[in-house]
Amino acid sequence: MTNPEDGYDKLFNELLLESARAAADFDADESDFQENDQQELSDRNALRRIKGFSTELQDISEAEYRQLQLERVVLVGVWTEGSAEMAENSMAELKALAETAGSEVMDALIQRRDRPDPATYIGSGKVIELRQIVIATGADTVVCDGELSPAQLRTLEDKLKVKVVDRVALILDIFAQHAKSKEGKAQVELAQIAYLLPRLRGWGDSLSRQVGGRAAGGAGIGGRGPGETKIETDRRRIRDKMAKLRREISEMKTSRDTKRQERKRFNIPSVAIAGYTNAGKSSLLNSLTGAGVLVENALFATLDPTVRKCETKEGRIYTLSDTVGFVRHLPHQLVDAFKSTLEEVSGADLIVHVVDGSHADPFEQIRAVRQVITEIGGGEIPEIIAINKVDIANPDIVMEILRKEPNSYAFSVRSGFGVDGLVHAIEKSLPHPSVEITTVIPYSRGDLVSAIHEQGEILSEEHLAEGTAIHAYVDGGLARAVEIATAKQE
Repeated sequence: MTNPEDGYDKLFNELLLESARAAADFDADESDFQENDQQELSDRNALRRIKGFSTELQDISEAEYRQLQLERVVLVGVWTEGSAEMAENSMAELKALAETAGSEVMDALIQRRDRPDPATYIGSGKVIELRQIVIATGADTVVCDGELSPAQLRTLEDKLKVKVVDRVALILDIFAQHAKSKEGKAQVELAQIAYLLPRLRGWGDSLSRQVGGRAAGGAGIGGRGPGETKIETDRRRIRDKMAKLRREISEMKTSRDTKRQERKRFNIPSVAIAGYTNAGKSSLLNSLTGAGVLVENALFATLDPTVRKCETKEGRIYTLSDTVGFVRHLPHQLVDAFKSTLEEVSGADLIVHVVDGSHADPFEQIRAVRQVITEIGGGEIPEIIAINKVDIANPDIVMEILRKEPNSYAFSVRSGFGVDGLVHAIEKSLPHPSVEITTVIPYSRGDLVSAIHEQGEILSEEHLAEGTAIHAYVDGGLARAVEIATAKQE
């Protein structure tokens, strides 16, 4: 006898595979809007090709996905604000995302509009031109530089006759490829399902009411009157799956919370390395701690946080955390799903914000990262701007960042330039203990001396006959422990 649960699981898996192709079960808003007469119609309505945007095979020959059958994609963007350079930088990032996902970029197009078309993203007349380009290049996928509504996805796929993927689905796909830990995989799956849920649709009889039995003309007991449609059942099952994933993530989060609470209890400062994806965060962590974290010239190579112990020149202990990279328009599904991971940033005492100095628009990257940090509650945490890759960056851009960002430092992990200065800045920016003590600790309490070395700031230390004379700054709890120990000795 067939188990009905097997059928449900098979259906659910099919729904997940359909996530990129799914669309809404509600109608598109066909309303048009008034064009801005100030701009030339030829400029506004034309699909403009971006030069040099097709992927040369040698560019991706070393990618880890080279053994896969590469999808041939055409990139499409809508330029609504800012300069032409900003619009092309956004498309360049979309190209990097597509290649990281294992695609071969055939062409890239951009259209100037006040806002995306509510039905077809680009102008409805331009969809025909895009269809011709898809046929000419042999592309099997179109990637749009924005988050498409379910209705836009459905309309574009119907008109282009190829798979259509938006920026959110593309980033989710990259995260799914790179997730390694159990928690990382669960977080990505939760984000994918949250993206899929409003994009479910049904076909034909699958929309009919669920009924059974012979009574009431086949409706059966419980089948009379309004029932649950097939698509409603699918949505309910997906919501149940989401609740299960949230419980699992919450349970896995407990271990990291316990470790974080232990560090707080012992007043061990925490430093989070944050920044745009592929800015060099993992390379910096490896350089400072020898952590051996995967370093790869790819977007979102790091999804799971890595925490390592560091020690200042004075012997004070602190932790360094490598975190997932940020990106412009980071999907809110990912921010929600990765909240437990991002707490390494929001709960830190200091944020080292790594910036790719060689990027075409580093200031936009800084803005995007700060926006996400603010969203997760880390906007008030002290920040150091660490400008990486200065060995290959434009010196004028690096100097401009140094002028505009007061607490900024230039360095290069690859050449080693400026790393010592950055480490010195990190150590000086750590939170300082506030209680000053001058005491002699008996040699029998070496544990207190060790704790002062790890958690406090020692101004002077001298070994006397009766014990260790220490002048230092410590926190209130440690100062009280020292006071009790010395009182007992007296």
